[in-house]
Amino acid sequence: MLEKNPVVFIILAFVVIMVGTTITMIAPFKWINGAGDKIAEVKPYTPLQQEGRDLYMREGCNNCHSQTVRTLASDVERYGYGGSYSKSGEFVYDRPHLWGSRRTGPDLAHIGLKYPDPKGAWHKKHMENPQSVVPASNMPSYAFLNKPLDTTYSERKMKLLSFPYTQADLDDLKGKTEMDAIIAYLRKLGTDIPVKKAEAAAQAPAALKNPFTDLQTVAKDAESLYMQNCASCHGDKREGNLGPSLKGSAKSEADLFKTVSQGIEANGMPAFGGTLDEQKIWKLVTLIKLGAK
Repeated sequence: MLEKNPVVFIILAFVVIMVGTTITMIAPFKWINGAGDKIAEVKPYTPLQQEGRDLYMREGCNNCHSQTVRTLASDVERYGYGGSYSKSGEFVYDRPHLWGSRRTGPDLAHIGLKYPDPKGAWHKKHMENPQSVVPASNMPSYAFLNKPLDTTYSERKMKLLSFPYTQADLDDLKGKTEMDAIIAYLRKLGTDIPVKKAEAAAQAPAALKNPFTDLQTVAKDAESLYMQNCASCHGDKREGNLGPSLKGSAKSEADLFKTVSQGIEANGMPAFGGTLDEQKIWKLVTLIKLGAK
């Protein structure tokens, strides 16, 4: 007759809840994020990246962005950016993990693969004015991150997390801004595993002959594809912005196809071979070569 003795009922209910919590939430930490989960290529965060991760949490980025690519083919195609679905070993150095469940914004687990720019120019422009690169975005501006980075506790954080670091790593923080730190963190996400980079760059064309000879027949599709994938870096009218002007390109159609498909990592040009099929890439090439100069 527990219902007649509320004190005993409450105590027993608490015990049952705690047993369930221990089994499902506490005990698993004894065997996750251990040596068996580690992937050799995945490295701990540097001091600058760790500061960026802390800023990411401070600003609540994880409230809108998840960091886990599920095993669903649609997830991999949309957020893998040439890589695969997320593995537990990718998060072995995350304390706490930022998997999240809400996708008000896109998943960022592999965002470093999508924008490999070593200077982080796209990320900087996006953080300062999101709508300048993604017009439909409802993300607020984070231009205020262009202020000196507080490094008071940087070394203490690295020691507490048992992450390796050098004095050079700490010296690299001098003169850095909060913007530099969060960009360094975003650029790392998803890039540690070499096979992902290889897959992202291995989208080679099956044919090097453009099936479209008349821009008029593909103009509508080509313009739509350009605005969705290229305008943020090359300008709405192909006049150039973060990337070079695409008016009157001297490259051959075959070379343009390879560039769009495979990207140019050194210049921050992402590969579109994993997200656009050959027909769509050829339409873009046709627009670049035959569009009004």
